[in-house]
Formats: sequence, structure tokens, C-alpha cells
Amino acid sequence: MATYLPSIQLQILQNIGLLHITTKVLQLSVVIRRSVDFVVLVENTRNENETHMFIGEYQATIDDKGRIAIPAKFRTQLEAKVVVTRGLDNSLFLYNMDEWKKLAEKLASLPISTANTRAFSRLMLAGAMDCELDKQGRIMLPGYLQEFSKISKKVVFAGLYNRIEIWSEELWNTYKEQTEKESNNIAEQLGTLGV
Repeated sequence: MATYLPSIQLQILQNIGLLHITTKVLQLSVVIRRSVDFVVLVENTRNENETHMFIGEYQATIDDKGRIAIPAKFRTQLEAKVVVTRGLDNSLFLYNMDEWKKLAEKLASLPISTANTRAFSRLMLAGAMDCELDKQGRIMLPGYLQEFSKISKKVVFAGLYNRIEIWSEELWNTYKEQTEKESNNIAEQLGTLGV
């Protein structure tokens, strides 16, 4: 289905906040194609309830300026802006903006009277940094996140369904080795939870 609007109407819709123009087709509910006097609005068939799924393990290197390239497979599911925050086990968590908003809302709804809630909210929210992907698909990791995650040069990206974890290669290998040794016990415990 296509709707043709004069450019002036498009500008009005944009000015009053009813239309957000973007060029990332996969993230849109509306695709915009310009002609001389009209704008064609084409409905995107992507299901709004569809969840991005990040899976896989990829290696990368951080440069001297603190820039790191997001793996190409993950970039196709990300917008121009992402959020990176302190994660668990000295890893970093990277979220697209939609997933970050969901998590932040959940954290904000927790009771602040509980010490563990306050501590976890501080870890996740105060440690967060929004990062823009450059033309090469890189983000700039702030020094405090590099220090927290012990990232110096070699990095591992691990896709975990709705988030990406960023690890120091050394810590990832140690963690993975320990987890693989305990995989039978972990599977058995998860079995009791119905997994």
C-alpha cells in the first residue's frame, strides 16, 4: 500500500512529531521514497512484535582511539545509536535502543528501598553510555567501560538473543572454559526449571 503526500504535508507531519524520517529500512514501520513534489510512504511488512535475535561469537580488535567495529551480522539488526553498559562477569552489555528502553523501564519500576535493587540499577544505568555507529560500523568505548571489562586489544562479541556481550578475549576464554567444564551440571540444574 502506498500513500502519496505533497512534500509540504510531510514537513508538517514531521514538525508536529507524527512522522519520523529515517533511512534504515529494516527498523521502519514506514519507508520513504522522495520524488520531485511528492513523498511516497510505503508500509513495511515487518511485524512490530518481531524480536531481533543476536547469536554467535565474533572476534574483533579495539584500536588506539577506543573504537571497535561491531560484527557485520549484528550491525544489520542495530540502529545508528546503541547503548553499552557494564554487564556481569566483567563483560559489557550492548543493547539496541528498543531493548534498552524496555530494560531501563523495568529497572526504574523496581522499589528503591531495596539495597540490591539500587545497586543493580546503578551498575546498569549509571554505567551506560549511548554510542553512535560510524560509517564503518564502529563505536567508541569510553575508558571507564574498557577498564571495567579489562578490554585492552582483543575483544569477543557474544550474541545473546536480545543483547550483545562484549568481552576481553582473555576473560571470555577463561569464562568459556570454566562453563564448558560445568556444562553437564548447568544443564541438569536448568532441567529442573523446565529448560
